[in-house]
Amino acid sequence: MDHFAGLDVSVKETSLCIVDGTGKIVREVKVASEPDTLLAVLTNSAYHFKRIGLEAGPLSQWLFSALAEADLPVICVETRHMRAVLKAQINKTDRNDARGIAQMMRVGLYRPVHVKTLRSQKLRMLLIHRKLLQSKAIAVENDLRATLRNFGLKIGIVGTAGFEARIKELVENVADLTVLVEPLLVVRRALREQIGVLHRRLLAIVRDDDVCRRLMTVPGVGPVVALTYRATVDVPARFRKSKSVGAVFGLTCSRDQSGERDRPGAISRCGDEMMRAMLYEAAQAMLLRSAKWSWLKAWAMQIARRRGMKRAIVALARRLAVILHRIWVDGTEFRWTRETAVA
Repeated sequence: MDHFAGLDVSVKETSLCIVDGTGKIVREVKVASEPDTLLAVLTNSAYHFKRIGLEAGPLSQWLFSALAEADLPVICVETRHMRAVLKAQINKTDRNDARGIAQMMRVGLYRPVHVKTLRSQKLRMLLIHRKLLQSKAIAVENDLRATLRNFGLKIGIVGTAGFEARIKELVENVADLTVLVEPLLVVRRALREQIGVLHRRLLAIVRDDDVCRRLMTVPGVGPVVALTYRATVDVPARFRKSKSVGAVFGLTCSRDQSGERDRPGAISRCGDEMMRAMLYEAAQAMLLRSAKWSWLKAWAMQIARRRGMKRAIVALARRLAVILHRIWVDGTEFRWTRETAVA
């Protein structure tokens, strides 16, 4: 008889429920959230698993990889979909959640998500750490601008390289302020140095990656956008159609339809937030900063004249997601004119 398992994973412990093909609970146990302890239960020869489900979360990639290596039919389930199914339960407990996940596996009521490869996880880590350091450095700079303004010291428009020199120039005759701003300047200097280290690492990876170099032939797409797309999509074959990529990144319009009511809404904003922001920035760069024209920019400008610039940027971001996927799959480069694109 086939068996199905549900894993409700937390940081320390995992509630595990095993049911048979009729939905009868065969075993329930709570074990440590470690691959070895989970495998000790799931590799029992008494069970013939057809599906094992766990929710996407902080430990899901690690546990998924370990269970998959043991040839277990593990499935990572989309978080919003699982929450919608499990919220029908009156009492929310780890035990009940594990039972619900097991029953979802049994009846096939789930939406699987792609678990990224180890390389993509490392690239993602690089991008997240770089972005984190950037946000902290900007926060320090903004705090210095705001606090010094209280004393009538205006920093004004100054580049990243000249920021520290400008601060020291303003406070050089105010000894007590110099003592207060120096620690922040030291922190900012360290942050900027480490941002440079991570950025040089990012550029080295992009330079040696053929896919990223081809993605960068699209106007507005630089090294950061290309590597973010590479790490987020991971395996392009998981999309049967390139048009599906825009929806996965939350760049397609939501819809509210019931009976006679049919209201299109704003973009869904589901999926990867970082990738969505990168595509928006790339579209913005193409429309507002790129001097060279292409058929794609002309298409977006027509939308801007009819619907406004903001909607045009969103529409262009969605189309960029599709074009980048097509370039990746076909092994081609961006074509600047529609004639070559059709050919």
